[in-house]
Amino acid sequence: MKNLIKIINESLDEYMPIIYPEEIFKAMKYTLMLPGKRLRPVMCLETARILGCDIKKVLPSACAIEMLHVQSLIHDDLPCMDNDDFRRGKPSNHKVFGEANAILAGDALLTFAPQLIIEKSTDLSATQIVRIIHEFTKFGGAYGLIAGQVVDIESEGGKLVKSPEETLDFIHLNKTAVLFRLAVRIGAIAAGADDSVTNEFDVFAKKFGLAFQIYDDIMDEISSFEELGKTTGKDKASGKLTYVSLYGLESAKKKFNYLINDCYDIIDKYNSEIFNEILDKLKTRIES
Repeated sequence: MKNLIKIINESLDEYMPIIYPEEIFKAMKYTLMLPGKRLRPVMCLETARILGCDIKKVLPSACAIEMLHVQSLIHDDLPCMDNDDFRRGKPSNHKVFGEANAILAGDALLTFAPQLIIEKSTDLSATQIVRIIHEFTKFGGAYGLIAGQVVDIESEGGKLVKSPEETLDFIHLNKTAVLFRLAVRIGAIAAGADDSVTNEFDVFAKKFGLAFQIYDDIMDEISSFEELGKTTGKDKASGKLTYVSLYGLESAKKKFNYLINDCYDIIDKYNSEIFNEILDKLKTRIES
């Protein structure tokens, strides 16, 4: 996994030059290159690999997924959203470059990412590139990531159209799980997998995404700033709808373990050390 992260970081650095006007490229690259787990691009590359695809073919798409994720973090930290001053242990983008440039940096990453897929995916067919771009724009837009963010904002104000349980699952299937789904689906497309295999990985990613969000909610409750690299306890202070606030800490842990065990079962036949490493790390931190 460390080797994949190294490859991803080197590629992100290469794909993101600092050119005129420098301020916008510096803002884009600042948050993009902050130390992170790179889970989404790693999962994209590993899906492609275990399905028989050379990871170099899907590397531009994997980096594009990370750019999509990072733009969501930049916008999520804005004063008009979650109003967070720190991300990955460093000042948030808007604290360094100003609110206007942070908004533009997120917008620029959102458009730069599909440009990267088109220009750099020289080993994929035109049909594969079109399918990948379609998945990227669908999951990253109003049918996915943005839908989750909108309902998340609405829920803070108590505007629940659905039940709290349905609302919470909608938020995190769209706001969190959707990018893990995008990652494995793109990996499967690059590998030329059939629909049944793609759907199997999609189910895995949905369960993993929900488990990851529950993990995040639990860690926000029990961890420190030093451990997470961002402000903790804000969800509770703002009365935000989370798995911990809705189900309680112990029930959230049980739900997390149930989903993680399902993930192990789905991925078991592929003998992936990397997927097992990801699952093991999350499970160990919750159990410790």
